[in-house]
Amino acid sequence: MSTEILIIDDNADIRNILNDLIKDAGYETRIAANYNQALIEIDKKLPDVAIIDVKLDKGDNDGIKLLSHIKSKNKDIPVIIISGHANIEMAVNSLKSGAFEFIQKPFDQERLMNFVNRAVENFNLKNKNKELETKLFHSYELIGDSPNIQKIRDQISKLSDSESRIFINGPAGSGKELVARKIHKLSKRKKGPFVILNGALLDVKKYELELFGEEKPNGVISYGALEKASKGILLIDEVSEIPLETQSKILRVLIDQKFKRINGDHDIKVDVRIICSSTKDIKSEIKLGNFREDLFHRLNVFQINIDSLSNRISDIPLLIKYFLEKISKSYNIKKFNIDTNNQYLINYTWPGNVRELRNLIERMAILSPLTDEKVSSIIKESLKNSDEDSYKLENTLAFPLKEARENFEREYLTTQLKKFGGNISKTAKFVGMERSALHRKLKGLGVKDLN
Repeated sequence: MSTEILIIDDNADIRNILNDLIKDAGYETRIAANYNQALIEIDKKLPDVAIIDVKLDKGDNDGIKLLSHIKSKNKDIPVIIISGHANIEMAVNSLKSGAFEFIQKPFDQERLMNFVNRAVENFNLKNKNKELETKLFHSYELIGDSPNIQKIRDQISKLSDSESRIFINGPAGSGKELVARKIHKLSKRKKGPFVILNGALLDVKKYELELFGEEKPNGVISYGALEKASKGILLIDEVSEIPLETQSKILRVLIDQKFKRINGDHDIKVDVRIICSSTKDIKSEIKLGNFREDLFHRLNVFQINIDSLSNRISDIPLLIKYFLEKISKSYNIKKFNIDTNNQYLINYTWPGNVRELRNLIERMAILSPLTDEKVSSIIKESLKNSDEDSYKLENTLAFPLKEARENFEREYLTTQLKKFGGNISKTAKFVGMERSALHRKLKGLGVKDLN
């Protein structure tokens, strides 16, 4: 597909010069002669690159307003600003607003085309990277046969057709965003945007700006996440980190289904499905006074709970096989072997959950080609925890033999149960015991049924 460049200038001679130059370079063009025509062209179809004159027929900042309008739709589109009334302040302001380059009239044609060519390269590179990331991430499936993952798959299937707000709870790296994306992909809003607002990464002073947007004195509009996600889904990640004052405003939006931008006078109607996620226990946060209970009940129409990877060990072999396939293909390398019964993999606590497991496999892929011995060495080196091992040994040596043996059996059998997803029959077969005998042993050791 050929690259398309939108030329916006109220001077017919400039438009024609730019049009000829750009077409001679092998690019397609579209033209707008005033502010309203420009809006129509932008809203009809976003260009790959835009060249915009600052002063059109509406006022001194027309070009900056159009720049903001384009960036609100796709921040990656390079915009070259041109002006016959340029000064340093105008150049700085346009670059701060997201312009790719600023050039003054009369312009050197060769210099302008250098800007255009670099803008096209920049856009194509970002698109290529985005395609690769999207292809890789969106192709990921929710892998596992543990009861927890099976339940979540069923919940996603049932929730996707509804408009209910969803609250996803789970430790960092467990797959909360993946679950939200799966819901979006299967929902009626799948053709709409999927926007993420991370409550943990925002400056405290910018929460409302990021959510509601802003109307600046010069007429430039900065769009917030609620508008960017219109007709789609907004995922508010780590919602527990949002300040109480902003929480009350979010509650008002959920009740009224409308809001005002910062410094704005007009109500903006909300057409967005909200999904929230958190690594924290929200009920504890409510008790501590850090989160509004009334807001939680509005957001928590349906709750999805993702277990930590250490509580669904039976999923580890499946995840390893899956990531090996995906990552080997992504890096275009020969698939290597990982012993899924490796005790370091099974007994490790996985504080980073599925993300940590994926990163481990990717690290090994980068270091390939690998022998089986090298793979085992990397796993051991990456996952060993000498402090924890030393503590366990010292703790064991402090007990009499009988008690130490019971502690070992309790830990061993608990690990094996997790490995087989709480399935008593499979665990009994693996450890070499009768099913009934294993039941008695577990009861005697005080190990509860994992199901």
